[in-house]
Amino acid sequence: MIKDKSEKNNMINPTTVVSRHAWLTLAILSSTLLTVFFSETMLLPAIPEIIDDLNISFGTAAWIFSAYLIVAAVMTPVAGRLSDLYGKRKVLLSLLVIYVIGLAAGGFADNITFLLISRIIQGFGLAAVPAAFSLLRDTFPPAKLSIAVGVFGSAYSAGSVVGLLVGASIIQALGWHATFLAIIPFSVLVTLLIAKFVKEYEAPKRSNGSKIQMEISEKKKKSLSMDIKGIVALSVTISSFLIALTVIQIGVNNENVLQIAGAFIISAIALSIFVIIERRAKPPFVNLRLLRDKILLPSFILLIATGISMFMIYPTIVQLVRSPAPLGFGGDSIDAANVQLPFMISFLVFASITPFFINKIGSIKPIIIGGIISLLGTFGLLMFHATEFIVSVDLAIIAIGLSLTMTTTWNIIVSSSPKEFTGISVGIGALLLFIGMAIGPALAGVYMADHENIGTLVSYPSAHSYDLVFSTTVLLSAVSLGFGLILRRKTIYTVV
Repeated sequence: MIKDKSEKNNMINPTTVVSRHAWLTLAILSSTLLTVFFSETMLLPAIPEIIDDLNISFGTAAWIFSAYLIVAAVMTPVAGRLSDLYGKRKVLLSLLVIYVIGLAAGGFADNITFLLISRIIQGFGLAAVPAAFSLLRDTFPPAKLSIAVGVFGSAYSAGSVVGLLVGASIIQALGWHATFLAIIPFSVLVTLLIAKFVKEYEAPKRSNGSKIQMEISEKKKKSLSMDIKGIVALSVTISSFLIALTVIQIGVNNENVLQIAGAFIISAIALSIFVIIERRAKPPFVNLRLLRDKILLPSFILLIATGISMFMIYPTIVQLVRSPAPLGFGGDSIDAANVQLPFMISFLVFASITPFFINKIGSIKPIIIGGIISLLGTFGLLMFHATEFIVSVDLAIIAIGLSLTMTTTWNIIVSSSPKEFTGISVGIGALLLFIGMAIGPALAGVYMADHENIGTLVSYPSAHSYDLVFSTTVLLSAVSLGFGLILRRKTIYTVV
């Protein structure tokens, strides 16, 4: 239901004219993304303090990020279904309230169990990001949507830059608990702004809709709410897979090798069951036809690879900077933030200007160029990471490549999906990105389990651990470039 008199301005405009309400909506919804990643990036430099304060291993600490990403991965399509039933704005506000509760819980966590519970709650809130994106798409005309996608994506980088700059100082002055508490006022403010200014319109009903897109009726509500089997199967698939990785982080031995194998087997079986369920479900939790699309499938794989790369690099660089010489640089949380700052700034700048590249040269060339730049940057990081300055330069190069790839990939997903499937496609893309973001730190933790003792009571990751992480990012960059070349052979219709 439209809640103001400017109903016509709130509808999708088929021309290139963008209403003031659309720009206001973009600013507010971008602030949502900025706030979420401001909070998450602030937490990165705090990991060593959390490890020491809670007396946990690096492998266990990896779950601080993995826990909320697993929940976000599962909740993203669920939030999409709830949006269909009850409205995007209402679901977005509800998820942000849950996110604030999770932040408050994290601010008072005094053990790893309580901290992980708070991160799980925050994961529910992270699913608000795709809901915000859906509202954005409903507000902007198609001809200007790529600009909105770029601005919305750059808000992620802006939040990360501010988080790195402010987070390190907060940790130094107030401790790691403050990284949660400090963001609460901003989260509450964004929630209030959405409640006050962001409106939702009722899309016109179609007389000849597709099998997936149906009118919002009581029958649809019933069918949408009954695919619990698909949700459970997907949850078991993701959770079992990452539990296996976590056990590997702790260390493989004769006692847990069967547990690891069992978790992987359960994950594979659950995935098979999930596919069977989704083929029969009407409508399905995840539409499998979209996963077979010749344009969308490579785009989804690009998002997974990007998510793994970024979230393997984040915790690894922090550990490299904070570890004492000769295994690291012996820096503090501010040093760790300064080393990663060029990455965030580069990502922010290029995510903002990529839509203009798309206007000029299309969607394919930016992805290929981004893949080449990422490959050069990750290879440089593998070969040259002896000083903080060199690492910063490598990260800046990687950020340029990743920003080109990610921003353009999202634009391809939005513009190449049939109109009635766009929301579903965005939900699947976000789901797979979150899965990649969950795999990244867990896989980094596996490599970091290869510790080297330097004569102290505490062990630190060895040089071989870092080589494994950086080699994996090189491989992922090569994979991204390969799928960019595959997309080159397809026809891409770009929203510009």
